[in-house]
Amino acid sequence: MTEVITVKFKGRGKQYYFSPDGITVQQGQHVIVDTSKGMEYAEVIEPNHEVDDDKVVQPLRRMIRIATPNDDRIVEINLKREQDAMAICRKKIEQHKLDMKLVDAEYSFEGNKIMFFFTSDGRVDFRELVKDLASEFRTRIELRQIGVRDEAKMLGGIGICGRPYCCNAFLNDFHPVSTKMAKVQNMSLNPTKISGACGRLMCCLRYEQEAYEELVKAVPKNGAFVETPAGYGVVSGVNVLRSTVKVRLDGDGDAVIKNYYADEIAVIPGGRPRPGEPLPQLLKDRPKPKHDAPEPEEDPWEIPQILPEENYDEAKPQKSAEAEGQKKRRNRRSRGSKKPAQSQQNPEKNAEAPKPQQPKEQSQKPRQQGKPRQKPEQRAKQEPKAQPQQPKAEGEGQKRRRSRRRRKPSGGDSAPKSE
Repeated sequence: MTEVITVKFKGRGKQYYFSPDGITVQQGQHVIVDTSKGMEYAEVIEPNHEVDDDKVVQPLRRMIRIATPNDDRIVEINLKREQDAMAICRKKIEQHKLDMKLVDAEYSFEGNKIMFFFTSDGRVDFRELVKDLASEFRTRIELRQIGVRDEAKMLGGIGICGRPYCCNAFLNDFHPVSTKMAKVQNMSLNPTKISGACGRLMCCLRYEQEAYEELVKAVPKNGAFVETPAGYGVVSGVNVLRSTVKVRLDGDGDAVIKNYYADEIAVIPGGRPRPGEPLPQLLKDRPKPKHDAPEPEEDPWEIPQILPEENYDEAKPQKSAEAEGQKKRRNRRSRGSKKPAQSQQNPEKNAEAPKPQQPKEQSQKPRQQGKPRQKPEQRAKQEPKAQPQQPKAEGEGQKRRRSRRRRKPSGGDSAPKSE
């Protein structure tokens, strides 16, 4: 066993072991450690603890000291200088017209080296760019090309799960991920749903792969011919996590689908037998497994009942009667009929002597056929002049006067009278 401390540089995911050199540190403290690039500023993730010798890469480098306020001030100055270096490097890239995307810039703790990280689809000849940057900063310049997964690891962010990226939080190395893992876990093979911000498959697909591989072995595959307590059928759906299957039973009528646990059915080896061959009975000698019935879950979105059941039943018909009355009043207003208003004024009269309505066929006069059509002059001589009736109300009189003005004069009335 070896005593070590675990540190992380710039809050990124990869963690490293360093020898504490007899110094006790606390979690969250900043320390100065000795690396292959020189002295560096790091954060303590795990304080003094022991690990197996196999997990330590020899030679194990040591921690120099706990960071002082002066060291913290140097780191703040380097952060400001990195922002200026990023702006200058972007301008130089545009001047040289290079196909590269600048990701980040890092100043060494001692300030004698600047490292630029960039991404590109292919190889980039940046020799002239390095010369311009060296003459600008008067220090050592290093350009390093990284992949899109490393870019997401350096920049960080929030994933679709609502948590920080795994690569930026705790992953030390990137492991290979394939679409087969998503298929085994019954996930959608849509690339937009199983890909991360970097455009590659999500690293979390690998976390539960071993558990799914063990569960898949105990569940029949989709399309397998099985024997069930209700007969023979074909598996049409599989739920790996619950170890349940949907079986489509054989029959001449409508398709019958039932759910079974994986240990309640038996897979027929070799699939469906040929016509004429007997069907094997594998569940005959097998004891029936016992499964506890799942308790009904409470619906969190159910509306709470305010009134007790007795009062609620009594109030319900009363409320419905009031609602029906309101609907009838609205319908009467929309129709615009005056019959309900008259019936309310004198209901006894209407009840005693209801007026019979004449059918429409009797009220309409038959049209006279065979007579020639008369001219307006002859019609005015034959018909007696009707006495004008007095209007019942001012509104009706005004309407009649307006209608007379709008009427066009007939042929007999327009002729001038001779004196």
